[in-house]
Amino acid sequence: MTTEAIYAKLLPIVKTYLPEDVVVEDIKPESDLTEDLNINSVNLVDIVLDVEDAFDIELENDDIETLRTVNDAIAIIKTKVS
Repeated sequence: MTTEAIYAKLLPIVKTYLPEDVVVEDIKPESDLTEDLNINSVNLVDIVLDVEDAFDIELENDDIETLRTVNDAIAIIKTKVS
């Protein structure tokens, strides 16, 4: 699966959990999920669960601990689906 395909599939998942003060156009590969996109820890857990379902993968605790940016998510997903 290509980086672009992963990003395209990841974007709607992240978009679902954006607070009202953040717009979809703010989501960039280098965006920090908590700092830039203001996603709280509860929603971060929901994102992880949705990613696991959407990509049919299982994220380990080590993966989740390194999950900071959209690029981090793409990299983790890429290693899991290949």
